[in-house]
Amino acid sequence: MKKICFTETVLRDAQQSLIATRMSYQDFEGILEKIDEAGYYSIECWGGATFDSCLRYLGEDPWERLRKIKSKVKNTKLQMLLRGQNLLGYRHYPDDVVRMFVRKSIENGMDIIRIFDALNDLRNIEVAVDETIKAGGHAQGTIVYTISPIHNLEMYVKIGKELESMGVHSICIKDMAGIMSPKEAYELVKALKENVKVPVFLWQHAFHRLWVKKKILQTFF
Repeated sequence: MKKICFTETVLRDAQQSLIATRMSYQDFEGILEKIDEAGYYSIECWGGATFDSCLRYLGEDPWERLRKIKSKVKNTKLQMLLRGQNLLGYRHYPDDVVRMFVRKSIENGMDIIRIFDALNDLRNIEVAVDETIKAGGHAQGTIVYTISPIHNLEMYVKIGKELESMGVHSICIKDMAGIMSPKEAYELVKALKENVKVPVFLWQHAFHRLWVKKKILQTFF
């Protein structure tokens, strides 16, 4: 029987996209246990810009935030977003720094690490994937979706196979721009599931498309 899993992203991606990651731990502490009871597969609560925002704007220790979330969330896996060799920063870091950061993330409570490179250059995620597996975490390899003359099903399947050969536990299709239609999503998920054995996840900035439609309607009416 096939199983559909849902990831709650309000504590990371939602607040990052809508309010520039300005939610402090106190803003959501009171709802953590309720979120934990909702039955999600995972809660995306760390990584992305949360680390930087904690330090730059909120005056929080991001590691302490992660430990506090873990202490409240007993039943649901915690998930984070990692920019491969960039980690959570804005430049490439040495391999030993990447390995230590990944290991400490798992030691402090992280369960699933979604690892991506914006250009699908898998050389930039190899170290993070390897260390996630060695540290006992769930390594989720990522296919970054876009539209171009060379980005087609054949290419995405090739990337999926390469991710699987790395040893990832699952694959995520990452539609950062919210440009994937339901038909395209169906075709890509189907193609991947026919060629890889690991679970396939789909993550999409769908609300971006709704916002654009709303703006278009406002313009014409």
